[in-house]
Amino acid sequence: MEPELYVFEQWLRRRGADLRAAARHTHSSEAKEADMESRTPTDRGERWKDIAASFLKLGATSYGGPAIMGIMQAELQQKRQWVSKERFVEGLSVVNMLPGATAVQLGIFLGYARGGWWGGLLGGLCFVLPAFFVMLLLTIAYASLGVSPIARGALYGLGPVVLAIFTVAVYRLGRSAAGTVPQAAIAVVAAAATIGTPLGIAGVLALAGGVGVLVFHSRKPRAILAVCTVALLAVISAVGWSPALSASPVSRGIPESLAEIGAYFFKVGAFTVGGGLTMIAFMEEQVVGQFHWLTPREFIDGLALGQFTPGPLLMVAAYVGYKVAGIAGATVAAAATFLPSFILMLAILPVLDRVRKVAWMRAAMKGMGPAVIGILAVSLVKLAPHALPDPFAIVILIATLAALLYSKIGTVKLILAGGVLGVLRSRVSSIPGVKAAAGFVSP
Repeated sequence: MEPELYVFEQWLRRRGADLRAAARHTHSSEAKEADMESRTPTDRGERWKDIAASFLKLGATSYGGPAIMGIMQAELQQKRQWVSKERFVEGLSVVNMLPGATAVQLGIFLGYARGGWWGGLLGGLCFVLPAFFVMLLLTIAYASLGVSPIARGALYGLGPVVLAIFTVAVYRLGRSAAGTVPQAAIAVVAAAATIGTPLGIAGVLALAGGVGVLVFHSRKPRAILAVCTVALLAVISAVGWSPALSASPVSRGIPESLAEIGAYFFKVGAFTVGGGLTMIAFMEEQVVGQFHWLTPREFIDGLALGQFTPGPLLMVAAYVGYKVAGIAGATVAAAATFLPSFILMLAILPVLDRVRKVAWMRAAMKGMGPAVIGILAVSLVKLAPHALPDPFAIVILIATLAALLYSKIGTVKLILAGGVLGVLRSRVSSIPGVKAAAGFVSP
């Protein structure tokens, strides 16, 4: 028995040593957790500063409408690694399914990923505010000075640069989101559906999510029934999405109050799917054709100013508000247009954080990801003719693509270089004989 007692005694000693070590480890872990909790406010504050600085910079320097999402990908996902490529594509899927301003919603998504709910709110505000103040200043200046040739030249140079940034973003995201044969097939079909059917972006993405559930998760009868329901809803939504807008009166003249301006632009932001370009189309139809708040020439001038304004293209709403009711009208119109985007995203993101890890939701996102790439590719093709009017613009595009793929030059520097080249080109083309010889097209 003595050997057995000796073995038992040694086991008790080892067990006691293990328990003491575990106690020390627990105490150490608790101390670390307490230390982390004590540092959390500081860490959170640093993240919020990072979010504010990043989005103020993007809001003040990013041009190109839909291409702004490419700049966000290059700056915040590729360079700063706020989110993975897969999470970024998830964000694109979400914002493209919702009504509202997609670039602003993506900014809220990235701010939320970096700094929680308040980070999302801060990111969205810091992205929108620079564009509002720039648009307001340009509108006031335009009222007395008009658009100068230098500004038109800068816009010409910005076009191919932002197109190149957009192209590289789609390429990089596509390698991650459409890396398999089924995903590539979904991307191609989504692009074809966007071009050739009336489904719209939200309908295409909903169907792609259903296909993702079937291909990557389950083909049980319940899943098939759910996908068929989604397909039916997508078709119904294609028939008519904006009942609130279509019910507007044919003509009502200049609005009588700021509340009327705010109510109209809130409807635009809350019921229009398809991003800034679609919302501007609705705005033009209503503001010019039905309400007669602006003449067609005034609205076209507003679109030109929107091209000179960094940040979301939908800031044209501030121009319309200014023309109708001055600075107060501009403030109300811009706030009402973007408010639905903030409400929707900040309400959805906490829920999305919980359900995105569920198996069927991950499969749906896996189907939506490549569909987003197909939709972005279609947008890229549509933008190309407007950004590349002549051979010199194509040269700028190729040079920017090379710089993005084979160097570490930042997107902001490339945008500034494009603006400078555009101004120089406008100066050179004004010399007699040079314009015809070089084949330049007037910006």
